[in-house]
Formats: sequence, structure tokens, C-alpha cells
Amino acid sequence: MAKPAYLIGVDIGTQGTKVALVDGGDGRVAARATIPSRLIRMSGGAVEQDPAEMLQSVLDGIRQVMERAQADPSSVTAIGIDGQMAGIMGIDENHEPVTPYDSWLDTRCEAYMPLMKSIGEERFIAVTGAPVTYAHGPKVLWWKHERPEAFRRIRKFVVPSAFVAGRLAGLAGEDAYVDYTYLHFSGFCDVNAKRWSEELLKEFGVDASKMPRIVSPWDVIGHLTPAYADRCGLRAGIPIVAGCGDTAATAFGAGIVAKGMMFDVAGTASILTFCTDRYAPDTVSKTFLYARSVIDGLWAPLAYINGGGECLSWFRNQAEGEGASFDGLNEGAARIPPGSNGLYFVPHFGGRVCPNNPHLRGSWIGLNWSHDKYAMYRAILESIAYEYKQYYDTIRRLAPETSFSQVTAIGGGSRSALFNSIKAHVLGVPWTALTTGDTALLADAVIAGYGIGYFGNLEEAIRRYIEIGERFEPDAGMHEMYLKYAESYQLLLDRLTDLYPLLHMS
Repeated sequence: MAKPAYLIGVDIGTQGTKVALVDGGDGRVAARATIPSRLIRMSGGAVEQDPAEMLQSVLDGIRQVMERAQADPSSVTAIGIDGQMAGIMGIDENHEPVTPYDSWLDTRCEAYMPLMKSIGEERFIAVTGAPVTYAHGPKVLWWKHERPEAFRRIRKFVVPSAFVAGRLAGLAGEDAYVDYTYLHFSGFCDVNAKRWSEELLKEFGVDASKMPRIVSPWDVIGHLTPAYADRCGLRAGIPIVAGCGDTAATAFGAGIVAKGMMFDVAGTASILTFCTDRYAPDTVSKTFLYARSVIDGLWAPLAYINGGGECLSWFRNQAEGEGASFDGLNEGAARIPPGSNGLYFVPHFGGRVCPNNPHLRGSWIGLNWSHDKYAMYRAILESIAYEYKQYYDTIRRLAPETSFSQVTAIGGGSRSALFNSIKAHVLGVPWTALTTGDTALLADAVIAGYGIGYFGNLEEAIRRYIEIGERFEPDAGMHEMYLKYAESYQLLLDRLTDLYPLLHMS
């Protein structure tokens, strides 16, 4: 019997780094490992990670899966890596970190967002595909103006997946790269043309030489060095592909590879995305970030609640205890009627990202003595669905010719039948939860296999690995009821937009 040809997928996430050893023949995960991350939270909205810890987490994760599977190092054929998308870090000419990882959760760059908007946000969105938000552009300007000494030492700005892959392959700083699924977050790129915008770089005084080269996700960027091969239990010379952003990997791994498909990532961030073949940036509502799909020629525009799922974890920890199960809260919330007995929640603990409104903050509105923890929890679930309803209305405007038959969901929140049902009722679209776990890791493996010629077609390869779970149908009566609640939610946000700046001044 021929030994398996293994592919390694690595997902450098916010809460931790996940690694999977995937059998290229049937998509079976032979072993997996998770290494928790350490988020460094400081005053002023600063959230960082140590690049050395990121790199070590990948080495430790790979070693663990190899040991757990007792796999022959010679059976591993390629490595694919995805990672957090909206954060950035600087490296020097030796590919050594000059800065910590400036997390996507970090809001220090907020002061530079008006500067980027000053050229005309509609024009900015038309070029970059995304509104100004807490992403690479304002972060680069923060380092330029607030930490000029460090900025001068930066040879290239890179994302976590490219940093780790570059170190594993022994790349020089000059060889640093970014794949095209990140470009909408860059702030300086003509995303449709896949090239850096001379206009935007010149406008904001950023040297083009600090921008990495742009590649495709499956491009082989180098090979595993002997030193790192020894540290993670692999053989030297294994091809490493460029990889992609974590949301792009998650969507591709869930089979979102054709026009008209919609996708819900019910994770730390609550993300709704759809697939289209037309570039039509959202210059009107400034809500959707027009991201490129892993599949070249397709787009996966997305909008997200920064920490939407984190609101659920936060409440669970307060109400049930750190790390408790969500089961009790879901069971209790299912007994609460739609609308949570007049209670509304605002899930924007760090300000609203899509569309951007830094003044909004987390709130319960309408509390009375009858509300218990289950009503409060259901109000959080419903608030995320109401945000999705606004996203969906924008999708219908951006892609009026496209019909959507269902939304595919993954992530921890997709395991809640109540949460899936609420979203289906609010949007009036069926919701389907995948049983396939860690779709990003499967995507990384398939992209890596495609990069070395193991697979001949990306779409066909990933579809072989997908497992469809339960489908949740919308109820017409519930949908009509929820439309009124969703409208009230929007009115509340409009009022709070005027209120919160006054509270912050006091």
C-alpha cells in the first residue's frame, strides 16, 4: 500500500494557531494541534502579538501533528499558511521583525483614518475596494508618524502568514510578499489591477519600496530551510506556498467558489460574505470590503462585526463562568420570544467597523425587571442577525442580478441551532451549517497541493472534502415580525450615533 501524501495546513488566528496534517487523497485530517495565542492588550486601544511567539506556535504545532500522526517526514509534500488579515507588522532586510504584530483589534490608528478619508472616501474605496477602517493603511501611517525611528528601519510591511512563511523559507526582507486576498485591507493598492497605487502611496508619503511583492495564493515562495525543518520535525526542502488570508481560506474551504453563494463566519468576528464575478466596490454605504476570492477572477466582498462572537464569549464568561458551555444559555434563550421582550443589544464594543463608526459602543437598550440572562443573551444573538440584515440589504443593491438560495455557516456560533434559526428568520434566507471542521486548514492544504501540481483544479479538490450539515429554513411569519425589530434596531443605532460622542466628551 502506498503511503499517504500529506499536506500541512496552518491557520494563524487571533485566539491561537491551528495546524492540521491532511491526507491529500481523501481530505482526512490525520492529526491536528492548537497553540493558544497571547494577545498583549495595553492602554489607548493597543493590541499586539509577539512575532517570535507566532513563529514558535507554528513550529510547535507542526511538530505536534507529526508526532501525533507518527508520520514519516518524507510523506509531507507541501505547506500552506493562512493568517489574520487586517493587522500588519514591519520586518527588516533580514526578514527579522522590527515591530510587534499590530493586531486587527488594535485601534490606535484611528487618528489617521480621517487623513485617509480626506482625499475623498468614495475615490479611496473605488481604488482599494474597501472603506477606511482599522487596517493596514492607517496602521502604516501610525508607525510612520508615531514611531518614526522604527518606521525607518522597516524594509517591508507584511502580514502574519507571509512573515512566518518567509522565515520558514529563509527569505530576505526584499523577497517579502503578500497574496492578493489581503489587498483590500492594504490601503495603498489598486485591488482590481492587483498592483500598488502610485497615487495613494504618494498622497500619504509612503515609500513604495516598503510594500511587498504581490503574488497568488498557490505560488511557491520558497522551501523549508534545514534549521527550521529540524525544529518542527520535517525534512528540508518542502515547498511552501504563499497561502492567503484567514477569511479567504475559511470561505474557500467551505466551498464558496461560485457566483451567488453566501457565507457566514460565526467566529470571533461575525462575518458575512458573498461570491460574485463583478467588481462593484461599495462607495455608497461604505459597508462592504471588496475582497478577492482565492479563485482568481471571483470576488468575496465581506462585512463584519469586530468582535461580534467575542461579545457572546464575554457574556458567557460573566453569566456562566470562564469557559463554560453555551448550551445552557442557548436552551434558556430559545424559550424567550423573538425580540427578546423589547430588549436590544449593540455588539460594537470597540466601535462599529462596517460601516465605520468609532463612536458606537456596546449597549443594552430597553432593560426592565423582567429581563434575565437568557433574554440578554438572546438580544446579543439577535443584534448580530440585525447587523447581517443590513449587510444583506447592501448585498442586494451591490448584486441586484444575483439570487441567493442559502447561506453556508461555519465557526463556533454555527453549532447553535438557535443562532442559525434566528439569522434565517431575520434575513428570510435558509441557513446551512457545515459539519466540516477547520475549513481554513483544509483550504490551506488544497492550495498547497494545487501549488505543487498535486491537484489539477482548485474547485473540484475542495468540494471533495466538504460535508453539509443541518439546514434551517426561515419562517414567513417570523421573518415579517423580525423585519420590524431589525428596523427598530437601525433607528436605535442612528440615535446612538449622535449620543455617544457626547458621552465620550464628558
